[in-house]
Amino acid sequence: GRRPAAAAEAAAGPARHRRDKREKREARETRPPRETRATRAPREKAETRETGETRQASAPAQRKPRRLGRTLLLLIFLALAAAVVYAMMFMPRSKDDDGQGRTGSAGTPSAAPHDPADGDEGKAGKPAASGDPGDQEPQSTDPAGLAKGFAVRKDPKGFKVAVHEDWTRRGENGRGQIRYIGGDFELVVVAGRDKMSEFGGDPMAYQQDREAELSAFRGSSWASSSGLRRIDVGRTAMAEGSFRWRDSSGRNVYARNLAMLIDGRYHVVLVIGPSDERTAVNRYFQQATATYSTTNG
Repeated sequence: GRRPAAAAEAAAGPARHRRDKREKREARETRPPRETRATRAPREKAETRETGETRQASAPAQRKPRRLGRTLLLLIFLALAAAVVYAMMFMPRSKDDDGQGRTGSAGTPSAAPHDPADGDEGKAGKPAASGDPGDQEPQSTDPAGLAKGFAVRKDPKGFKVAVHEDWTRRGENGRGQIRYIGGDFELVVVAGRDKMSEFGGDPMAYQQDREAELSAFRGSSWASSSGLRRIDVGRTAMAEGSFRWRDSSGRNVYARNLAMLIDGRYHVVLVIGPSDERTAVNRYFQQATATYSTTNG
């Protein structure tokens, strides 16, 4: 039985050999051809070009955040510079303008009137104790901080006040007023003429309704007022205001007034001038009220 099988296997050998050769040949024919240097170089260049284009495309995307950051930083610096320039050019100065703003935001005067030492009534009209009692001319002193062109007059009627050097003093009239005249301007001082027992203890009511120096304002057909306020400093009560009216000659005037209640008597400081000279009126008023004090002792 083994011989026929061996003979069959021997006969099938050549056929299997031919089939194996045919399969190997078919496998070689279907295998992709091996790349040569000529075909490999263009593909590598294409890959390199694609990589470069990808890097070039991603570079602007990386630069955009940096450029945006620099732009924002520049805008911040420009805004800070603009704020500094605005503050330097437009913010209000700390100094008062032309004598205005003598009182602070709380209404406290820069220099409160001085109370008499003994406080006895009836002595406001007496000359000062120092110096020659018969001297009827005011004495001048120059305290520190006084504006140029002003001098403090020590008046024989018992007070001190800063007046422009070129102004002249007029003697006391029948209404108890001491007047200093300088061109179209006038400083009126009343040192203790009106008693609190007769005119009341409210300086605001006294200024608006009872003060004789403002009678022309109250009787004018055209008049207005502003800045009316009460100021209390220690034992001294004061009222202040600005007034405009047309006087008997038809001239429009502007005045600053301060009424002070000192030891039971009213003291008045009033500066009057043309309505178009408000800056000058404010300057004269500031100097007078900042230095006014009584000298009875």
